[in-house]
Amino acid sequence: MSDILKNIIAGIVKNDNLHAKWLNTLSMMENTGARKISASENKTHVTLMILKHAAEEARHAYYMKKQISKLGLSGKYIDYNPANLLSPLASLQYLNRMDVDLCRYLKHDLKFEDHDLVFGAYLLVTYGIELRAGELYPIYQQALDAVHSRINVKSVIAEEETHLEEMLNQMKLFFGDTWPNAAAYAENIEKKYFKQWTNALNNELESLF
Repeated sequence: MSDILKNIIAGIVKNDNLHAKWLNTLSMMENTGARKISASENKTHVTLMILKHAAEEARHAYYMKKQISKLGLSGKYIDYNPANLLSPLASLQYLNRMDVDLCRYLKHDLKFEDHDLVFGAYLLVTYGIELRAGELYPIYQQALDAVHSRINVKSVIAEEETHLEEMLNQMKLFFGDTWPNAAAYAENIEKKYFKQWTNALNNELESLF
């Protein structure tokens, strides 16, 4: 899968308009994550970690969109209209479908309810996403370095690594001895929808060239 991802991103960064759409798509996905974190908050039980995570995901969304100006395209791709995204449907469904599947798992398999279900979903979805981010963003940075781009995502890489470590610690506390099983389930769900997303991206690029 990493070779496919490398080829996709290498092709994207060579074309400014595709690259701008890619940045806008990443911005949309980071923003979706930030909104989901905020939506999962309990009215009273809001920890420093959750606030930090939501703030950093929102900042990543801002950072990605701001990078578009470095491509000389600051007047374009100003919103998340589908025409301004790469593979908009698959990009939107990636996180949302993960959330639905993992909520179903927590409810029916683990018998979680109420806030435990919501917080458990936050942990598992975030774990799956952060694990993937640990692969995607370094590959993206390598592609940027290869074309000597003014854009870089090194700060995002560092923060995503911290997020993953935080999620692992929280899952061990929340799920106890069963956390490896929950983590493995989340990884399999994420792989399923990531594959759908990369296939959609690959098909879109092939249709353009």
